[in-house]
Amino acid sequence: MKTNFQNRRDFIKTTSLAAASLPLFGALNSLAQDSAPKRKIGFALLGLGNLSTHQIAPALQKTKFCKLAGIVTGHPAKAEQWKVQYNIPDKNIYNYDNMDQMADNSDIDVVYVVTPNALHAGHTIKAARAGKHVLCEKPMEISVAKCQQMIDECKKAGKQLAIGYRLHFEPNNLECVRLAREKTFGDVRVIEAGFGFPIGDPTQWRLKKDLAGGGPLMDVGIYALQATRYLSGEEPVEVSATTTVTDPVKFKDIEESIVWQMKFPSGIISYNSASYKVPGIAGFKAFADRGWFGLDPAYGYGGISGQRSDGQLIQLPQVDQFAAEMDDFAQCILENRPTRVPGEEGLRDLKIMMAIYESAKTGRKISLI
Repeated sequence: MKTNFQNRRDFIKTTSLAAASLPLFGALNSLAQDSAPKRKIGFALLGLGNLSTHQIAPALQKTKFCKLAGIVTGHPAKAEQWKVQYNIPDKNIYNYDNMDQMADNSDIDVVYVVTPNALHAGHTIKAARAGKHVLCEKPMEISVAKCQQMIDECKKAGKQLAIGYRLHFEPNNLECVRLAREKTFGDVRVIEAGFGFPIGDPTQWRLKKDLAGGGPLMDVGIYALQATRYLSGEEPVEVSATTTVTDPVKFKDIEESIVWQMKFPSGIISYNSASYKVPGIAGFKAFADRGWFGLDPAYGYGGISGQRSDGQLIQLPQVDQFAAEMDDFAQCILENRPTRVPGEEGLRDLKIMMAIYESAKTGRKISLI
């Protein structure tokens, strides 16, 4: 029951740092060695909120195999602003109602879906039916059925579907996976992972269950869930969970904080948490037979670092994770090879998160076998 995360040989092919600074991995997507691409893959950003504005669009300017070719937005003022800022032609600007017209636009190869969780399926399906590949932000959707529908529609269209698991392209997380796989400290036995922060604006969509699908588990807990899966190299077979709410007005629809435990086939146990109340939870630690290793912070857009029980630091050079994931997806399209973060990876997380919620609701352990 191995996860979809790469082994060391795969890392060597896909990591982006110079060999001198990261000898075990080589260069991310071999960017330092690759010649200029014959063409760049055109990305259209669907949803121009904070993430697109401050992370994804700037990252596209750093990519080697991609370009910002178009946008999809329901706000004419934003469309005009982006048109001027990024020199986007009128014919590559769409709204949510005329996306189907992308089918006639060869400038756009990929639609990057960056909308609230519950809208991912509808937007992904529209993009696939317009003949476009899709990169969709995590979590993939809010139900297992919708995740499967997204996978099916993209396969039917003959297009790839990738999920925005940017930490699969982050060197320090990859280094921790290497330490686990190579058993540097022996077999991993226990993993602790969590992510939390005090959430602000009480009117935002993340606090509305119909749009978010849940609370901090869906938003940031998924990072802790992913960490336990790629550190263990296995899929959990059992989960148990509990939630808490101390502010029933702000958190009337969703959990405020959640903790859960997972058991894996080899006997590894993980203790996980996610919170919209508690600051300072931002990392993971893996405990093995002869020591431990971990990152704190582990999940941010930058500044990721960690330690090992032998005193060594885990402090590899930072990369733009969004640029790395988009360049990798572009190469998958150019080379007609599958992405390492396909829709099936997002579906696996959704199945586990739904079991976590079921356990919290019923008070029972839930089997995933």
